[in-house]
Amino acid sequence: MSEDAAAERDPGLQPERTRLAWRRTTLSGTVSAVLAVKTALHGGPSPTALVACALCCALWLGFLYLAHHRIRTLTSSDTPPPLVPRTAATAALCTVALAACGTALVF
Repeated sequence: MSEDAAAERDPGLQPERTRLAWRRTTLSGTVSAVLAVKTALHGGPSPTALVACALCCALWLGFLYLAHHRIRTLTSSDTPPPLVPRTAATAALCTVALAACGTALVF
């Protein structure tokens, strides 16, 4: 593909869909963190449950920061820079660790 064709590329609704996907993922992480707090406090809090709950909240805040940063980057220009692999790996790690902490709270 020539440079002129790349410069004239119409991204369509792809940036908006990506922003919405980040928002949906943040919303699901919020629900997970709220459920973790509810589970940790149900039937009297134990030290283990409180630690797992605190980890869930910290992971949620970390993911929220990353998602907010990426959403702002996507809205800053018509052709935003690609997602940095380190940021993608950190976001994935936060998501998987949040799920693991939530699972630990249930069991």
